[in-house]
Amino acid sequence: MAHNYLVMNEGNIKRIKLVIEYDGTNYHGFQVQNNAHTVQAELGQAILKLTGERVSVISAGRTDAGVHALGQVVVFSTSSTIPVDKWKPALNSVLPRDIRVLQSSTVDENFHPRFSAIKKTYRYIIYRQEEGAVFYRNYAWINAEKLNIEEMRKAAHFILGRHDFRSFCSSGSAVKNFERTVTRLDIEEKKPFLILEIEADGFLYNMVRIIVGTLVEVGKGTYSSEYVKEIIESKDRNKAGATAPPQGLYLVKVEYL
Repeated sequence: MAHNYLVMNEGNIKRIKLVIEYDGTNYHGFQVQNNAHTVQAELGQAILKLTGERVSVISAGRTDAGVHALGQVVVFSTSSTIPVDKWKPALNSVLPRDIRVLQSSTVDENFHPRFSAIKKTYRYIIYRQEEGAVFYRNYAWINAEKLNIEEMRKAAHFILGRHDFRSFCSSGSAVKNFERTVTRLDIEEKKPFLILEIEADGFLYNMVRIIVGTLVEVGKGTYSSEYVKEIIESKDRNKAGATAPPQGLYLVKVEYL
């Protein structure tokens, strides 16, 4: 099927935007790495198979190993004459089944999936019982500890707004500005799941997972809800909780003007 799309037109470069979803279980994250299976590499190979072109696939966020996406955004430039509405079926015909293209469109050459974004939403899922955990171990944090959900919600209130979030950033980040604006942080119980959803104008490295790990410590009674305010003000990663496991995290959507 793929060879039907192998058409080139070098005089007309188009910038293609894709919205994709993927199960991150079998991948060492999004970004290409030497000797590692990544989502970016699979997308590049699929485009090469269809067009004969080696393209640079740029994403809205470099999800870590084991992290999933419901609405990741990527772009690439191509001289292929594949119609924009055919990229979805064409790529899905050659991609592995744990990566799916949901939408395809053309964008301006100045569009950047990360720098043009105005808002991102992540979801984190905690599975709250031991029975059935075998089925959710790759898609949630299996944690059946007793948690005070109301205290977690009180703590979440301190995270809302614009703050310097370096206390919630793993070492190794190259960013110089740690300020981000969190516009929503909901904690919803849907037994046996506890679902946290967070929306912001951007996120630091492991920010969501450290926030979740910290809120769980509040739920366990290790920290008071008010202590979260102190964690933020301290600008000290050591004050916050542990980084929650990757498999509970989902990039839900990326929004643009």
